[in-house]
Amino acid sequence: MGGEQKKTFGRGAHRCLICGRRQGLVRRYRIMFCRQCFREWAPRMGFKKMN
Repeated sequence: MGGEQKKTFGRGAHRCLICGRRQGLVRRYRIMFCRQCFREWAPRMGFKKMN
């Protein structure tokens, strides 16, 4: 049994790249961050708040 493979479908396939959280995932544009990590990293990635 070698190393762990990355899941591509099914439960556990979609996780935050930073913290590993499964809920609240921003999958749009293949960002793959949970919403909490996205709020922290969005300004560094060039996103701006509209309001």
